[in-house]
Formats: sequence, C-alpha cells, structure tokens
Amino acid sequence: MSIIFQVVVAIFVFGLLVFVHELGHFTVGKLSGMKVNEFAVGMGPSIWSTQKGETKYALRLLPIGGFVAVEGEDENSADPRAFCNVALGKRILFVCAGAIMNLVLGFLILSILVGMRNTLPTTIIGGFREGASSNTQLQVEDQILRINGSPVFTSNDISFSLVSDRDGIVDFTILRDGKKLNIPGVNLGLQTLEDGTRLINLDFYVKSAPKTVLDGLRYTTLWMLSIVRQVWMSFGNLITGNFSMSELSGPIGVSTVIGQASTAGIKTLLLLVGFITINIGVFNLLPVPALDGGRLIFLLIELVIRRPVNRKYEGLVHAAGFILLMGLMLVVTFQDIMRLL
Repeated sequence: MSIIFQVVVAIFVFGLLVFVHELGHFTVGKLSGMKVNEFAVGMGPSIWSTQKGETKYALRLLPIGGFVAVEGEDENSADPRAFCNVALGKRILFVCAGAIMNLVLGFLILSILVGMRNTLPTTIIGGFREGASSNTQLQVEDQILRINGSPVFTSNDISFSLVSDRDGIVDFTILRDGKKLNIPGVNLGLQTLEDGTRLINLDFYVKSAPKTVLDGLRYTTLWMLSIVRQVWMSFGNLITGNFSMSELSGPIGVSTVIGQASTAGIKTLLLLVGFITINIGVFNLLPVPALDGGRLIFLLIELVIRRPVNRKYEGLVHAAGFILLMGLMLVVTFQDIMRLL
C-alpha cells in the first residue's frame, strides 16, 4: 500500500505542476483574445476530453507534460486571433506565463514553509559537529559572505555551494568581529557513500534567529532567489562538466524522490514540490530551442529587428531542440531505471 500511495502522490504532484504551468499559458491566451484550440494535461493519447466553445479540454495518458494549443503558434494563419497575428507584447507574455505561474507557486509554497517556522536560519556559524576539522580556521559567530567566490545570502546558498565543491577544500570569505576576512583552503573533507557518490562533510551548522513578519518575507524572497540562482548554476555546472550526466534525474527518478518525500511528512513534501516547481519555471525560460525560453528568444529577436523570423527556420530550430531534449530524456530515464535495479 505504501508504494501505491507514493506512486499516486508522485502522479498528483506532476499533474498539479503541469496544470499550473499550462494554466498560465491558457489564461494569458484567453485574456489576450487568442484562439485556444486545446488545453491538455499529460501527453500521448487522450483518456478524457470535452469540448467547450472553441476549446477542447483533455486529460492524456502519460503524466509527464501538457500543452496549450493556440491557433497560429507553429504555423501561419489568416485568423486575426491567431498567435502569429496578435500584438508582440501579448505573445511574449503568453510564452512566459507558464514559467511565471510555476515561480509564483514556488514562492507561495516557500511562504507556507517559512510561516510554519518559529525561527529562521542565518548565515552565521552557530557551532561545530563532533570530529569537525573546519574549526581550526573558522569560528563560532563567523558570518559567511562567500564560498569559493560565490556570494552567500541564505543558508541554502551555503548548502548548495558546498555540495558543488568537488575536492573538499573550500575558500571562505567571512565577517569576523566587524572585519572581512578571506579564509582559503578550509579542509572539510569528503565522505564516500555506498553507491560511490562523494559528498563534502558539512561539519558546522548555522544559528537561527527569531522570526518577524518582515524577516519572514525577506527570507522567503532571498530563499526563492537562491533556488533560482541554484538552477542556473547547476545548468552551468553541467555544461562545464562540474556536474556529470549521471547526476541528472528524469521523471522516474524525480517521481521516486517525491514518493519517498510523501512518507517523510508534509514539510519535506512541500519543500520538494516547491523546489521542483521553481526548477520547472527557471528551466522552461532557459534559451533552449523547443522550450518557452527558446521561443522567447525568437520573439525578442522580432522585437529588435521589427519583423518576425521566418517561421520555417524557427520551426527547424525548435524541432532540432525537441529531438535533443527527447534524447536527453531517454538517457536520464535509462539512468533512473538502472538505479532502481
């Protein structure tokens, strides 16, 4: 029963995040006067559909995506309400709306999590764990400003910067007794897990401070921006090779983690869902063909040159991007299956 419950939760979460994303496109499309032909959650064959006015609403078999089909989005159309014929500003907002909805949902989830806390974590070292090695160079009450040159605004920045380190030797910039100090080469060391993964030893912890309403809002905003930056940096680390392809997870891997989080309590599940929806929002705005960010690039080019890019060439670029994304999806899905086996 536990496995069935985890699967149901994972499907529900994926469905919810896809619905929220596509609802953004759908809402802007309708409000902008575009002709919306279909609003679908899921991919593959339809398992349920209904027609209301000019729009078909469908639930499809595979809960791994969704789409809003707008007249004239991928081809020329004479319909004055077609995507290609409405004002450029409306088209830009339509393309961005899905990602914006995911980011708004992420902010709301983080706000709920912050609201459930009585205190907020700081970036000030509160103490060291047993067997710590970093306390030979770092001290209690040191405020961490940078790790390996990367600025630190929240405790989340500390965790991500340390996880991104590959040799366990970390450069810190701290504030100590009102003075800014550079502490190079702090040896935190690495531990090797059963699957061979090497993780840095986080041998210190940060202080917590009492929460006020303004502090809660400020922390939520910084936490949100920290996760957004984390997604961009992860993408950069993947391109530069600092992160390997083996560290990526696809729908199966993410579903497994969601299922496990569902048994760990509502806070853990909310945290994961918030992190995933922010990832979806940021990832969709990356300038990659076939993603919303790729479509946005062509609209911005149109804004600069004052004429649309030839639809034929744009279609070829998006088709190539889609093939590459599907190839990446197959690779990470195969990795996910091998991990389960």
